[in-house]
Amino acid sequence: AGDVAWPLPEKIPIGPLANYGFEGTVLLPVPLTITPAFKPPLLATEVEVKLRAAWLICKKECIPEEGEFSLKIPVKGSTALNAPQFQATFDALPKPLAVNTSKPDTRVTLQDKAITLTVVGMPAALQGKTLDIFPETPEVIDNAATPAQQWNGAVWSANIPLSGQRLNSPAVMPVVLAADVNGQRQGYRVELPVAGTWPAAAQLSGVNPALQSALDNNAARAFGALSAPGLTFWAALVGALIGGLILNLMPCVFPVLAIKVVSFTRHASDRRAHRISGFAFTAGVVLSFVALGALMIALRAAGEGLGWGFQLQSPAVVAALAALFTLIGLNLAGLFEFGNVLPSGLATLQAKHPVVDSFLSGVLAVAVASPCTAPFMGASLGFAIGLPALQALLIFAAIGVGLSLPYLAASLVPAFARALPRPGVWMDTFKKFMAFPMFATVAWLVWVLGQQSGIDGAGALLTLLVGMSLVIWSFTLKGRTRLTIATLSIATLVLLTGAIGQNVIKLLPPVSNVAGSTKADGQGGWQAWEPGRVDQILATGQPVFVDFTAAWCVTCQYNKKTTLADAGVVADLAAKNVALLRADWTRRDPAITAALQQLGRNGVPVYVFYRAGSTPVVLSEILSVDEVRGVIAKL
Repeated sequence: AGDVAWPLPEKIPIGPLANYGFEGTVLLPVPLTITPAFKPPLLATEVEVKLRAAWLICKKECIPEEGEFSLKIPVKGSTALNAPQFQATFDALPKPLAVNTSKPDTRVTLQDKAITLTVVGMPAALQGKTLDIFPETPEVIDNAATPAQQWNGAVWSANIPLSGQRLNSPAVMPVVLAADVNGQRQGYRVELPVAGTWPAAAQLSGVNPALQSALDNNAARAFGALSAPGLTFWAALVGALIGGLILNLMPCVFPVLAIKVVSFTRHASDRRAHRISGFAFTAGVVLSFVALGALMIALRAAGEGLGWGFQLQSPAVVAALAALFTLIGLNLAGLFEFGNVLPSGLATLQAKHPVVDSFLSGVLAVAVASPCTAPFMGASLGFAIGLPALQALLIFAAIGVGLSLPYLAASLVPAFARALPRPGVWMDTFKKFMAFPMFATVAWLVWVLGQQSGIDGAGALLTLLVGMSLVIWSFTLKGRTRLTIATLSIATLVLLTGAIGQNVIKLLPPVSNVAGSTKADGQGGWQAWEPGRVDQILATGQPVFVDFTAAWCVTCQYNKKTTLADAGVVADLAAKNVALLRADWTRRDPAITAALQQLGRNGVPVYVFYRAGSTPVVLSEILSVDEVRGVIAKL
């Protein structure tokens, strides 16, 4: 692949600055050279050409985007359906300007704070016109400045101010000169030698002190009460520990931990087994949090826009968790015992290795805990992302210690063991009862997947879960019946997976965070958040409230149905004419990830009030009516 054949750009002024770029539709031809060594596969009918591209889409700010594309071309034959578009682009490419650059008059003349471009022998079609000037060397001239141009016959010259942040000092300056000729733009490219010695270039410097102060203030406000005057590493560590403790009260974690309490009851008379179980459970929780944190940090370092809970933005992970919880629920309900469906060596693993069982319970607790953020934890996680890897992993470990701390303490305190009820028939009843919270969790996960893959994805997942349950049930049968029905049920599940499985992992295109969308959920006056939307509204003088949320975030859904639906809160928001924006992070969205980073956060929920001329106010993650109304009253 050769270089892009860039057509004539446009100068796009933005206040005191300017961009060079393209508007509307642009064709960027790339030459591909097919060498004699290339041989298509013997039976191939097509050759596939692949492209990986990265670009910026800019309005009031620039958003980086990227994509991978492919084009299949017939091996025998050719197509030229787009020949007119290509020809129009080639006609518009800047033409090399045939000037004698050896003449001393064709050059760049250096001054203290400006340069003068002089070109002798300009084409007659351009003479007398005001030219657009596009330097190919960046960070030399003031792009937004209006050059002072003059003509002397076929000799053109322009005086252009140097950039106050000039970093380059080229010996030759390639420039493109363009003008409208008979209603069409024509451009010419010329390489101008530089005469003289460049003045000293600017040195790379840090962020403007005023901007840095504003950024620090934003971060401090985002961290809330923990950051007075600023969130330190130790405060973040304590916040992470407290957040982990509060996770024990969250509905998505409770079913797993209730099962853990039952296992504690079984070991109540065995102090040693009790302690080992507690330590193993703690190890599973802490190591899982550290592993998840390390994976997220590594992916972010590789350029991925991820935040906490990123695994639940994948339909495949949501579906896998739904299958796991269905399996656990069927086991708790008494449909099967693992000894009936697994080889004896695996089936007795729990009995032979209770330490492994406790460790895996800890891993499972973390898998379902990530969507349930708690007070203080969001600030600590956001703070952790900006720390060195070791300190960041310590914060993730602190969350794990907080989650497992009650069970670790219970395993070490004899009084707790004595307070547990004695094993008995009640345990079997309680075990079967706990199947229903598991099934409720499955229902929630199916709903989450429906937000990501649509009604077809949710329906396909439910169908596959029924098929999986049929397979599990078939393994509980005896004799020839077991073999026959198990074979049929497995075949059915395989066929269903092949027919509708793709619907489960297929992500729907975002509908709530795209430009032009006006409603996020069709109720309460909420609009869809999109990059730049907050600034647009603030420019009119109207305050803004943004709800960063996700379908898989239980805390988000709780706040939405309680505090944000409170009649007093709704009335106060309307009285103050507050614009309501909802940023839905159910699917991966790099723009929302970047917005959360600017607020010093790395997960949802996040609730922010914006007012023109004021620092954004970030609220607690578990909202109270008094807190929200108090902030509204100050708007």
